[in-house]
Amino acid sequence: MDGKDIKSDDMRDGPSASDPRAILHPVSEIDANLVEAWTDLAEQASEPNIFYERWFLRPGLTQFGQDPDIKLFLLWAGEPGQSQLLGLLPLGVINRFGRLPVAHVQNWMHHNCFLGTPLVRTGFERLFWEQLLRALDRSDWPGFLHINGMTVGGPLDQALRAVCGAQKRHCDLVHSKARALLEGECSSEEYYRTKIRKKKRKELLRKQRRLGETGDLQFSQHQDMTGLDDWIDEFLALERDGWKGKVGSALDCTDATRAFFRSAMHGAAESGQLERRDMRLDGKPITMLINLLSGRGGFGFKTAFDESYSRYSPGVLLQIENLDCLDRETLDWVDSCASEGHPMIDGLWTDRRHIGRFSIALNGLPRRARFRLVRFAEALMGKVKGRKIVDPMEAQQ
Repeated sequence: MDGKDIKSDDMRDGPSASDPRAILHPVSEIDANLVEAWTDLAEQASEPNIFYERWFLRPGLTQFGQDPDIKLFLLWAGEPGQSQLLGLLPLGVINRFGRLPVAHVQNWMHHNCFLGTPLVRTGFERLFWEQLLRALDRSDWPGFLHINGMTVGGPLDQALRAVCGAQKRHCDLVHSKARALLEGECSSEEYYRTKIRKKKRKELLRKQRRLGETGDLQFSQHQDMTGLDDWIDEFLALERDGWKGKVGSALDCTDATRAFFRSAMHGAAESGQLERRDMRLDGKPITMLINLLSGRGGFGFKTAFDESYSRYSPGVLLQIENLDCLDRETLDWVDSCASEGHPMIDGLWTDRRHIGRFSIALNGLPRRARFRLVRFAEALMGKVKGRKIVDPMEAQQ
């Protein structure tokens, strides 16, 4: 299917596109026209996802996307490269599904990519899924489609289920988790006063005072390029010296993750989407965090702290400062990107965002048979382990 475009036969839903074309685009052939259209798409996306924006995804593909089969699924409004880009999703073939040796198509992610929701222009959600499924049905790619890490209950989820329902195509939410979300109509001061217990607030104030007694304590925030390289060096060192460095998962532990991080942070800063915060004692950073901004949303990408100061809860103190995101008229929410049940952030951010994995059947008897077999095995294993999938969409019905 490489290099071939697929015209739409069904334009019933959403805004119209003159002659939409769906293509699988080699990642090695990203040019200036695509970058410009990609940037515009991200600014108009139905659901913001910085992890698939060009300044984050491209360095990830460079460092971790060695598989030559990885492609960008692109949906253009008309002639590819000469019209509006309506949707984008990186795809590849995965040879295993959990513990099962079953090849299938999946959206491409890496260990530092915390959301897999496609970038789709507002109003074209159904057209995007119709064209993606049509393209994969006609391709020789194996198995079924698996969308990993997509927001549950959002416009893209709703459109996917609507399209699959209309086509009588199986689409199953096979796993879900809830992670902390900062959202609210109140000010940061009111949020802190009403969401955090009084006893906890008094304890944090005591810790901050005691920490301040040991030296000059300063909080800072940057959204420009000022001192960026030095700040990156400090963050890498701080994270490496903690538990992540000990287990080998810190960004500075490999050349690939280090290079990816530097490139992504420069790209975010150049596009005005990087916010850096830190808390310093006598000029030395003891905790640092990174927010990445897109549209009216934000993403808490990374945090690090000096574990020798853990008795003062420096990470929590910096997150309290970070609550002022609620005071910005340009931000509606911040996704923590944290694991479910995170011991620190879950106690501070009281809202939750559900992230799920979806398995979708593709046409063709062999592929349908493989899909049914995998879903049967998953259901059986879920019963054995007592797994429960929380689907917020069902609660709304």
